[in-house]
Amino acid sequence: MTDKGSKSEVLEKYFGYRAFREGQEEIIENILHGIDVLGIMPTGAGKSLCYQIPALMTEGVTLVISPLISLMKDQVNALVQSGIGAVYINSTISHSEYVEAVRGLFSGKYKLLYTAPERLSNAGFTDMCRSLNITLIAVDEAHCVSQWGQDFRPSYMAISEFIGKLDKRPVVAAFTATATEMVREDICRILELDHPFVLTTGYDRANLRFSVITADNKKEKLVSLIKERSAVSGIVYCATRSNVENIYDLLINEGISATLYHAGLTDRERLKNQEDFIDDKAIVMVATNAFGMGIDKSNVSYIIHYNMPRDIESYYQEAGRAGRDGEEAECILMYSPADVELHRFMIKNSEPNEMLSYTEQQKVRKHDYERLKHMTRYCTSNDCLRGFILEYFGEKPMSFCGKCSNCLTQYEITDITIEAQKIMSCIVRMKQRFGTSLVTDVLRGSNNRRISELGFNKLSTYGIMKDCSQSRVKQIINALVQKGYIEVSGGEYPVLKLTNRAAPVLRGEVKVTAKMQSNKPKKIAAAKTELSDDENEMLIRLKALRKDLAVKEKVPAYIVFSDAALADMCRKKPKNMQEFSEVAGVGRIKLERYGKDFLREINEKSLTH
Repeated sequence: MTDKGSKSEVLEKYFGYRAFREGQEEIIENILHGIDVLGIMPTGAGKSLCYQIPALMTEGVTLVISPLISLMKDQVNALVQSGIGAVYINSTISHSEYVEAVRGLFSGKYKLLYTAPERLSNAGFTDMCRSLNITLIAVDEAHCVSQWGQDFRPSYMAISEFIGKLDKRPVVAAFTATATEMVREDICRILELDHPFVLTTGYDRANLRFSVITADNKKEKLVSLIKERSAVSGIVYCATRSNVENIYDLLINEGISATLYHAGLTDRERLKNQEDFIDDKAIVMVATNAFGMGIDKSNVSYIIHYNMPRDIESYYQEAGRAGRDGEEAECILMYSPADVELHRFMIKNSEPNEMLSYTEQQKVRKHDYERLKHMTRYCTSNDCLRGFILEYFGEKPMSFCGKCSNCLTQYEITDITIEAQKIMSCIVRMKQRFGTSLVTDVLRGSNNRRISELGFNKLSTYGIMKDCSQSRVKQIINALVQKGYIEVSGGEYPVLKLTNRAAPVLRGEVKVTAKMQSNKPKKIAAAKTELSDDENEMLIRLKALRKDLAVKEKVPAYIVFSDAALADMCRKKPKNMQEFSEVAGVGRIKLERYGKDFLREINEKSLTH
């Protein structure tokens, strides 16, 4: 079923788009000319099309190496719905399904074969691949090959060995959404890419709005944020399994449609919960970072991190799961200094990588601590959050994006000298042995039992900032850290210590000013659609139709059409099949399969107005 049409014709015929996104056409062209590729493209930028289109245009089979079984299923379902021959071979299929898949591969029925990296070590699978005409190998989530990446998976190290066992080396194309220079070098070296064409399209996701918030009562704030977004789908990420369980119970008790995902659940439970979320049976997914790598759900409208992630790479990858349909979406991080202490503990007690020497393990651990520092700076910065992320990945930062919480918050240059003296004095009286949370509690006069046990309720600085909110005290401490008056020591439990710059402040010889958030309350508003009231009403009708069709065909709703495609239908209001074919995301197969049903719904709606 090799399609000999042009790249643009294949794009429109099977995927319903009339123009390539940035970088796609260049990558496809290089693959078609037999050149290895490394594509670094943001989540939602269309990486999969970069290997799916060459797969359709060339002889032989394209082998896609993907880290998650659930992702394979979603992608294969979407391809089949678009009229493309694709299949997966993994641990979930029966022997008869395996035999049928192999038969279809050798008969030319399937152009794409998806599998997990662990299967490459299976001798039988390798022998089968040697007999197939594999012309392209696509490595998804390629950063997993690097020990310096956030998701290192030893099974990825076997990819180059597997390729070496094939009778003829295919073109190799590697893709990832997040990779620092060090990780990019590792990908090229470990996968043995041959003089690859390397393209970074940029890390900016213009449709995402970034926010960092602090709250005295995180659970109460979380419930409020989700209820404000009750009409849309979202993910809440937590750092630990116990947090996932607790937050899930909280949301269920609040009457919120939610499910959960973490490594402690059985395979069956995880699969069912993920399918409930994919199919919109549950509106909110509460999960650890075990959930979501490459998740193919386009209508996630917000990501809330209940706990701060360990590093910028993980955060940006997880946040990038919002707004994959191109619609405006939110990425909200609920910051607490306690999250920093938790991650320090987890880094210190992480399982050693047996593939590395002791010296290499120490280097990796040191690197993990450095990445945690960058993540903490992101959470405490007053500068543009989008600019911070872009600069981290080596791009030219922006000073004002106009969409993140920092850019939308009013700041004032404030004299904080007196507050600084109080904080510094308290740190000294506490022998410079404690972290932000306990120092803040002492300054605010908390009745915390630990404070009385340590005798800190007898200090002269106990309660001297009781009229200042907890978040304000911590904001001032963060400002003093950024300005170099206070340092946060390393180790498992970070403590606050004064630097040499603090002494003149304590003596009243130097004034301290800082860019501080004004006292006006900050509200993180839910993203709003640009559709009119009539169009929104039509969108509800089209979603109901989509759901009925999805249930009938036993596929996730977004595989029928994405939210973005439905919104485009509402804007364009097509009156016939030709006009319907011009809707974004409507290819030939979906036009024939769904066009009449959706046209009927759209035109009936239009006639009533």
